[in-house]
Amino acid sequence: MHPALHSWRDEWPGQAVRLMAYVGVLALLSIGAAALFKSTPPIPAIAPVDRSDWITVERPFPAFALSIPEAAGQPESYAIRRHRAGDGRKDILGLGDPEGATPYLEVTIYRPGSEIARFAPPVEAIVSDAAALGPVNIAPATEPLATKFGPLAIARFETSEGDRRFCLGFVRSYDDPMLQISGRFCQGNEFIQDGTLSCALDRLTLLYAGSEPKIGALFAQAELNRSFCGQRDPLMTPTPKYRALWKALEMGPPPSRGPR
Repeated sequence: MHPALHSWRDEWPGQAVRLMAYVGVLALLSIGAAALFKSTPPIPAIAPVDRSDWITVERPFPAFALSIPEAAGQPESYAIRRHRAGDGRKDILGLGDPEGATPYLEVTIYRPGSEIARFAPPVEAIVSDAAALGPVNIAPATEPLATKFGPLAIARFETSEGDRRFCLGFVRSYDDPMLQISGRFCQGNEFIQDGTLSCALDRLTLLYAGSEPKIGALFAQAELNRSFCGQRDPLMTPTPKYRALWKALEMGPPPSRGPR
């Protein structure tokens, strides 16, 4: 027999044993890995964080003021929000309890940056501004409301979130400078009168315009148009200080209406 053939026959059994052992180890490793992955629960997908487009400034420096002596002692708030991408700014002034039955007035002065090209239509802006309240039974007024800032579009609505409240929403937009004044005046027993809202906005003033002289000019012109809550109107002059502005505070919360 040829020597090479003899060598192959002698070595084959040992090689076969080693090959089978190698295959066996691979099989055991595969079974163990399958069992491990089967027993390990799948890692849940991480939900993306829903970041707001608006960032609240931690220490706001007020640029506007809303002084209403008839509401002295009521909670006041001031917030500034900046748009994350467009750098627009909203100054939000609040007076009263936003969740109570007594009057609550909120005014937003919006100076947009590059985040929008134009303002939304009036009713759409009012509804969007009050979205968190769940506005229902929305009734736009047929005529604008005369104020020192010019005619305001207004709409009445009721809230469906939280305690039931009756709100008078408003908005006034300018093209030059690009600025919007909007907000709502709410209470728990009935709608605020149009004249009461006009009187409240009569007290909205500018503290500083910074590097925006057109806004300073806009508020200066508004002061020239100020009616002092009807005191310049011969028909309103006998009314002492327009006490109806915050009259509901003196009356206290309305009786419970029961379930809706």
